[in-house]
Amino acid sequence: MANHKSSLKRIRQTETRRLRNRYYAKTARNAVRNLRNITDKAEAETEYKRVSSMLDRIAGKHVISKNKASNLKSKLARMINKLGA
Repeated sequence: MANHKSSLKRIRQTETRRLRNRYYAKTARNAVRNLRNITDKAEAETEYKRVSSMLDRIAGKHVISKNKASNLKSKLARMINKLGA
């Protein structure tokens, strides 16, 4: 167990951030999964805007990397374009 006040505070902060990051990451994964299950192109396009914004927001908070967010958005956009064909 830590002895210094600063290390005790650091432990509390780390745990709080870990739980918050886990929540954001799980929410984003669920949103991406739900978007992949949509078969209607118009509905998928409106949902894509929301999911894309969410991915950018959590990438800005360093929950996921910016490259991962970009890769996910690219794959989702390609998937939506295939729905019309």
